[in-house]
Amino acid sequence: MKSTASAPGKVILFGEHFVVYGSGAILCAINRRITVSAEAITEKKIRITSDVGSLDMEPGIPACDVGSSLRSLYHIADTALRSHGIPGIKMAVKSDIPAGVGLGSSSACCVAGAAAVSGLFPDSSREKILELAVDAERTAFQGTSGADCTVCTYGGIIRYGAKSHEKIEPGPGFGLAVASSGTTHSTESVVARVKKFRDANPAEFSRMCDAESEIIRSAKGQIEQGETAELGRMINQNQQYLEAIGVSNQTLQEMVRIGQGAAAGAKITGAGGGGCVFALTDGGTGAADAFREGGYECFAAGIDCDGLIVFN
Repeated sequence: MKSTASAPGKVILFGEHFVVYGSGAILCAINRRITVSAEAITEKKIRITSDVGSLDMEPGIPACDVGSSLRSLYHIADTALRSHGIPGIKMAVKSDIPAGVGLGSSSACCVAGAAAVSGLFPDSSREKILELAVDAERTAFQGTSGADCTVCTYGGIIRYGAKSHEKIEPGPGFGLAVASSGTTHSTESVVARVKKFRDANPAEFSRMCDAESEIIRSAKGQIEQGETAELGRMINQNQQYLEAIGVSNQTLQEMVRIGQGAAAGAKITGAGGGGCVFALTDGGTGAADAFREGGYECFAAGIDCDGLIVFN
């Protein structure tokens, strides 16, 4: 039996880093996807192939001892083998989301992988798949909030809180232009940098968390009403906080200024330190053209409303 699942990437509209400290976040699933297939095998092996490498190991090894970027998928497969008593699993990954640039490749891979493996067995609800995906992502990023996996699972635009999430229906004219800096980042090292800032500046960081929470509360209504100008202002404010906590750099700030000059607002998406910037558009090409004129690769990101899709 074979099971296949696909999950979208994402852009974080508001709240990266601050979400870990309770401020919440607003995220948008985008129309770039990762697809994972899974199949039970008779050998006592976990075999994974992907564009970024392969893995061929016996089950039963703690994920922390798996020296591979595929450890999250190994954890998913190993969990399934222990739960269902079959010898082995092989998995194959296909992606059109670049890795390490803040577009949710790891989360989409965990969600699609959890769904593909769960599809080999009965009673695989979306809630259980999400729980397994978040658990798997924590083998790579221990402090993950679960927000990325949630939007990759449910799709659309969501407001995420520690205990719940809700869908946001965007008003007319909501569009995103996503530009790449051409460099990847290490989420772990950037997260450590933010923690160092928080520990050294507790009062300032607390103030920014409170302000970010207020932005997120207000932004929901602005998205629903299609109030692009006010939404852009809040996106730019969020960017100022990201620069203050040290996750930006000269290249990203140059890209943000290009985006802000051609659109209502622009900011980093994801951990920072590299990766991507997005600009809020009304569906026009002005921001994308400006990024390209600046020498940056860019694409228009549509909202993926489907989220996780399982084919089996």
